Amino acid sequence: MNQGKSIFSQIMDFLPKHKFRQCVNRYGGNYHIRSFTCFDQFMCMAFAQLTYRESLRDIECCLRAMKEKLYHMGIRGKVSRSTIAYANENRDWRIYCDFAQILIHQARQLYADDDFGLELQETVYALDATIIDLCLSVFPWARYRKTKGAIKLHTLLDLKGNIPSFIAITKGKVHEVNILDELIPEAGAIYILDRGYLDFERLYTLHQCSSFFVVRARASTSLRRLYSMAVDKSCGLRCDQIVLPAAFYARKNYPEKLRRIKFFDTDKGNRLNLLTNQMMLPALTIAELYRCRWQVELFFKWIKQHLRIKAFYGTSENAVKTQIWIAISVYVLVAIIKKRLKIDQSLYTILQIFSITLFEKMPILQALTETNYKNKITSGQIQLNLFKS
Repeated sequence: MNQGKSIFSQIMDFLPKHKFRQCVNRYGGNYHIRSFTCFDQFMCMAFAQLTYRESLRDIECCLRAMKEKLYHMGIRGKVSRSTIAYANENRDWRIYCDFAQILIHQARQLYADDDFGLELQETVYALDATIIDLCLSVFPWARYRKTKGAIKLHTLLDLKGNIPSFIAITKGKVHEVNILDELIPEAGAIYILDRGYLDFERLYTLHQCSSFFVVRARASTSLRRLYSMAVDKSCGLRCDQIVLPAAFYARKNYPEKLRRIKFFDTDKGNRLNLLTNQMMLPALTIAELYRCRWQVELFFKWIKQHLRIKAFYGTSENAVKTQIWIAISVYVLVAIIKKRLKIDQSLYTILQIFSITLFEKMPILQALTETNYKNKITSGQIQLNLFKS
């Protein structure tokens, strides 16, 4: 007798399936496919993410052990490692990229009113990239150095809810600054950038689109001071100046005035030399904004620890990108569930509970709330706002 839906089925019910079908039809994902559709592939890969499976054989063994429950979970095709491997190699990865963007759009709407520590009406983004190491002999297409392979995960993180609003996967050799060419600047938004993104021509493009940026200057950046404003040095500020690029080509590429703020971070002992085109906010707020850039570093650290994006189930570029985009979709989907069900547990705790209860037939809220477990790992100083319990 059926006592209800499994937790895995309830999780998948939060997916906008009609949107998924639109993504599949856009790229002809199910063309000439009789069994094991793109949705079956997504379900199997999502199961692997939620239960931390190590390999295709691992996925096959676990799902076949529960073969009597697979139909009710939504998996209609026959599960085998060769079938999953073939799907990962040949189904267009852009299907799952587009679907992840749809989920990201939903999540950003849910977390739009969240606070990230600074009371600002403007949308604040942190842009950075992380390297995912690959074995060059297994992934020859991902050449990074002479004896090393790698890909880069470029992420634009919305600090309200720490939801990625833009993600790009490139080969390891692609420099971070090139991603600025792919961004569509949002008027009024503030972009927090590390020194690797200091390119005056690209920054001037952001300025012309009425966007603001806060970027860390290099030690070799030549600037000419026009005048200085008074600062309170007791709070860590060292100077607040209006400057112009001094080098010929820098001045040509950015002909407008810039604001330079120097700040001493007593917590880490770092001296920050910041450039921005935001002239209205207090200097201390600009410095605090840059310190919030650390949230994107925590995001990279978290997904590397808790999602399967370091050990891959396939070796082709298509298989790797498919796995990463499905992993991001699972991350965002759990974030959506957390917000819609108003769950107080951290995202880490939710994923751990899901990993051992996917086949249980009980309401999600019951599985997540009827527990005395308290996450002692999380701390406001080292965790993203989204993960706070």
